[in-house]
Amino acid sequence: MNQIQVFQPSIGPLELAEVSRVFSSNWIGKGQETSRFEHMFANHLEVPPAKTLSTSSCTAGLFNIMRLIRSLHPLIRSFHPLSRTLNVVMPSISFVGAANAVVSAGLKPRFCDVDPRTLNPTVEHIERMCNRDTIAVVVLHYGGLPCEIDKIAEFCVTMGLYLIEDSACSVASTHRGRACGTWGDFGVWSFDAMKILCTGDGGMMYVAHEELMKHAERMCFLGLSSESGMVSTDLRWWEFEVTYPGDRSIMNDVQSAIGVVQLQRLSGFIERRREIHKLYNKHLKKVVETPPDEKDYQTHSYYFYWIQTKDRDDLARFLRSKMIYTTFRYFPLHRVKYYEHDGSELPGAEYAAAHTLNLPIHQALKDSEVEYVADSIKEFYGAK
Repeated sequence: MNQIQVFQPSIGPLELAEVSRVFSSNWIGKGQETSRFEHMFANHLEVPPAKTLSTSSCTAGLFNIMRLIRSLHPLIRSFHPLSRTLNVVMPSISFVGAANAVVSAGLKPRFCDVDPRTLNPTVEHIERMCNRDTIAVVVLHYGGLPCEIDKIAEFCVTMGLYLIEDSACSVASTHRGRACGTWGDFGVWSFDAMKILCTGDGGMMYVAHEELMKHAERMCFLGLSSESGMVSTDLRWWEFEVTYPGDRSIMNDVQSAIGVVQLQRLSGFIERRREIHKLYNKHLKKVVETPPDEKDYQTHSYYFYWIQTKDRDDLARFLRSKMIYTTFRYFPLHRVKYYEHDGSELPGAEYAAAHTLNLPIHQALKDSEVEYVADSIKEFYGAK
């Protein structure tokens, strides 16, 4: 048997045909196709198109968001003589790019605990780590399973904190009828090669407020202002102004053409992943701890399928010997020395890091392969 991968994109002739069409147009940079994809994704989220902005990656979106909130925060904008560093509270079980984005903006990540089973933070976990220097909160919907984002959003509004949703795992997740990623001030999605909706690389931002969107658009394109500063009778279109130092983190029409097709196929992708999730549950419920179910007011993206067992490391090695690749996402960031965690105990994150294993799940996975993975896990426990 060939090695069974944890992640695998689903791309084929439909995507290739759209890419070919873009090539024949002789325009492959950011253009009409990217605008089309942004509008379609906004419709998917059920938000106005003016609130979505494509980026070169989800991580690039996070970097720009952190720089943006830092530049707009009144304490920093007025050069307040602080000896302390302002911070952003985020779950320890998060992608490293989110923490790097915080640090790159001159802010400090402050890691909170997570529920040991869902691997999502609760509002109590977040509140426990907030202090007078906290200016923002980042949450991750682990594996596409929504956290209780309504409670977290209410807390952030009450405390005057920016809320950023890392929805890289939750492209089709909703909570109480509202898309994950649209509950706060900002949301980000990933379309990299391992994601459900794949464009090779790329991402999308949701920006709730019009004025913040103006800043975000400039931040993602070199900090350029659309106004040249010249009077209309003397306008030179090659002149420009820079409002602040931005980078160039935009999608192009080749990526967007793939994204358009992938978005049209997304409901089928999610349905197949739901079937795989159910099949794993059927075979493994009595063998290991399987993922918690979503609540009746939530919808799941089924990006990860995770099990939990005290034998995690031995099981992972055994499965690798059977040509089954597994992993653990995400290594707890409070253990990374570079981020200088304050020493607060995070028992939920520690439990998750010691017991959690992500099994293969992707649209191309066959029922026979799912059953092979499950049978291999049963074999491991039968031999113990």
